[in-house]
Amino acid sequence: MILQVDGIHTYYDTSHILQGISLGMAAGEAVSLLGRNGAGKSTTLKSIMGLVVPQRGRVVFKGKDLVGQQPYQIARMGIGYVPEDRRIYGDLTVRENLEVALRQGRDGEQGWTVGRVFEIFPKLREMEGRKGRQMSGGEQQMLTIARTLMGNPEVLLLDEPSEGLAPLIVATLGEVVAGIIQRGMTVLLAEQNSVFALKLVQRAYVIDKGKIQWSGSVEELSANEELKLRYLSI
Repeated sequence: MILQVDGIHTYYDTSHILQGISLGMAAGEAVSLLGRNGAGKSTTLKSIMGLVVPQRGRVVFKGKDLVGQQPYQIARMGIGYVPEDRRIYGDLTVRENLEVALRQGRDGEQGWTVGRVFEIFPKLREMEGRKGRQMSGGEQQMLTIARTLMGNPEVLLLDEPSEGLAPLIVATLGEVVAGIIQRGMTVLLAEQNSVFALKLVQRAYVIDKGKIQWSGSVEELSANEELKLRYLSI
């Protein structure tokens, strides 16, 4: 496993949010963490990224325990995080947002460049001189993903990328994420929209009330109507 989460317990003040979460991913695999709002999806990603620190358990990336590491250190190790609230630089252009995040590829490998990113995000190429604050929500979401890729991560954490977007934009975003996965990126996708997520990944974990309630293949989950009704219906 390139990334292993082993029994983490995470708190916000005295609120026990994650209660023994465990999951794992192989290199090159696309996995989704599914659940309703408030189930613990975002907290799981933030715990991996060091934005909140688990009080118990381990997060292991390529054999190294990440618990206690700062987010910038975890990013340098090779984990990219796309936050739910995007956090682009509104006063910078699309190209400037990308260039400010550039980090060389590892071990002499060809890394992500502005040109390579524009191949996957042709819409961003069309607006490379536009400032971030002048972009729509869907365009900002694509820019956030593209900017994270510029850091040349080995694992990409996507936190609710489809939230708040129109169906047409969600479909376009799905094509973009599929293209990234097809290029061999390891992706952990936290999503409430199971229809969107299950088109992209091979396996899924279902989380509810801070605990993993189920894990298995996309085919198994798609066929399990009772499980979807209990944990994923809105």
